Amino acid sequence: MTERIVGIDLGTTNSLAATVFDQVGPEVIAEPGQTPIIPSVLTMHEGKWLVGQEALIRSLQNPTQTLHSIKRLIGRSLEEIPAEEQAQLPYQLRSGERGQVLVCLDEQAFTPQEISAEILKAVKYRAEVILGETLQKAVITVPAYFDDVQRQATRDAARLAGLEAVRILNEPTAAAIAYGLDERKEGKIAVYDLGGGTFDISLLQLTGKIFKVVATNGDTRLGGDDFDQAIVGELTLRIQQEFTDAELRSPLARQVLRQTAETIKIGLSQSNEIEYTISIEDQSWSHQGSFTTTELQPLLAPVIQRTLQRCQQALDQAGWKVEDLDEVVLVGGSTVVPEVRRQVQQFFGRTPQVAIDPYKVVALGAGIQGHLLAGGRRDFLLLDVIPLALGIETVGGTFSKLITANTTLPTEAKELYTTHVDNQTAIEINIYQGERELVRDCRCLGRFKLRGIPAMKAGLPLVEVTFRVDANGILTVSALEKRSQTDASIEVIPFHGLTQQEIDDLLEASYEHAIEDFTARQLIEFRQTAERVLQGIEMHWTIAEKALAQIDCTAIRQQMEVVRQQMEGQDPQVLKTEMDRLGDLTRSLADTVVGQAVLSALQDQETTPV
Repeated sequence: MTERIVGIDLGTTNSLAATVFDQVGPEVIAEPGQTPIIPSVLTMHEGKWLVGQEALIRSLQNPTQTLHSIKRLIGRSLEEIPAEEQAQLPYQLRSGERGQVLVCLDEQAFTPQEISAEILKAVKYRAEVILGETLQKAVITVPAYFDDVQRQATRDAARLAGLEAVRILNEPTAAAIAYGLDERKEGKIAVYDLGGGTFDISLLQLTGKIFKVVATNGDTRLGGDDFDQAIVGELTLRIQQEFTDAELRSPLARQVLRQTAETIKIGLSQSNEIEYTISIEDQSWSHQGSFTTTELQPLLAPVIQRTLQRCQQALDQAGWKVEDLDEVVLVGGSTVVPEVRRQVQQFFGRTPQVAIDPYKVVALGAGIQGHLLAGGRRDFLLLDVIPLALGIETVGGTFSKLITANTTLPTEAKELYTTHVDNQTAIEINIYQGERELVRDCRCLGRFKLRGIPAMKAGLPLVEVTFRVDANGILTVSALEKRSQTDASIEVIPFHGLTQQEIDDLLEASYEHAIEDFTARQLIEFRQTAERVLQGIEMHWTIAEKALAQIDCTAIRQQMEVVRQQMEGQDPQVLKTEMDRLGDLTRSLADTVVGQAVLSALQDQETTPV
């Protein structure tokens, strides 16, 4: 294997990476004894992003600058995000060009791709430090029900993070790989994946060494966040009954309620009762109470039932019954909730498989897939499917499907169309994804024009439209007028996505920012070194005065003052130059005690304080 390709689970709530280690096999990437999980939370602090645990800690101090659940926004327009969901967020959203959603922080606005890239950078950086190597490629997982826009947006986020997404892998499929279900000779497998913000159900058929996804269903706005909001609703009622003047709509109040709800949910996964206290810094009241598993069940039941309805739809699509299944696998952090496991077991009529940590299983599967793509050995063929039909708009706003749902990837389809107006010299091709018969009920992915068609009577031009979907579920579209051989094959820029120019601009900006960051870090390190050197000289100055000529002492003192002045400046290279001069002036002290102390301090310039 010439190059390592890691697997990354870019999650709504948490993210992590995994790889295949020699002699050990697939493992999540983490320091011994440390968690591999990086919370998918960010906050802006002094103009810089803090990601993960640092951001989580600051979320109550800085609620309007703290971002979470970004995965629910990626590849979406503002109109597609329900008002009640927007109201639950402590940060503001607005619409950008082509309708894509933007996240607002003070005067700045960011796309979900840019924010997701910061999470991926944090995952990449930690993995590089632990592995001791530079990473350039990754398999990144997405919900099976992510459409083409969301997959493209995820690839864009990877590029902005300095990673090539060599494969976009469905999360339930990754989980099945991690479980080694391909090692069975045959069988029918259901993968129930309930994460922080998304839900998927995938049905897989194993025949010999062919591992095929037969059907998939799900909801990209259904997950553990909805459990939290159900608990928030109950907490809000309790507080308002006790304190009628409580203000619970501020960003800080929403953040406190959300974190309390999450603590209750996690606590009740381990015990039958949990006590809680809620107080908000700028308000005078304090609310205390307790929650039991019995009280929690009716709050979670509607969300769990929505997942089970999706399970039934997937079974119907595949023509399977629950009795046909050989295995049911649970994936995603929200499946640790006992009520979820109880209802899933009741629905499928069998005890689900939970041998691998639900938090790690998707990343492990992605790591194995990355190992395979890098040339590692594992003998199976993975056949994934497209979740929703793809096609174009035809006369009257109808949806003409070229590729149907659950078609095995990769795939290609062609269809002939014609004009309906005499002398039409251009055709606009509108690309949609969905399952309804009218385009108004489907999702518009983008559009382009085939120009230069010779003027002909309506019905004479023969326009062949080709849809190609690669192994990542990414769509490209081309069109050819067969009589004149006029063709068009251009990038399909999804609505609410980023254009190539926008990606290039963001990458260029990130490079400029990287130089800024490097300069800032260098300045901090040089200031720390200068401080240590100056302290070392001051500590032994009385000895230096005895060992050195007055003129030398004066020169050192003058240069020390120059260094102090440059420590207040912003140019690290100027500071380093003045430090080097100070080093030259004190080099003659090498044979004295003071000289040894100063030299030692100067030699420490190359080390970074811990």
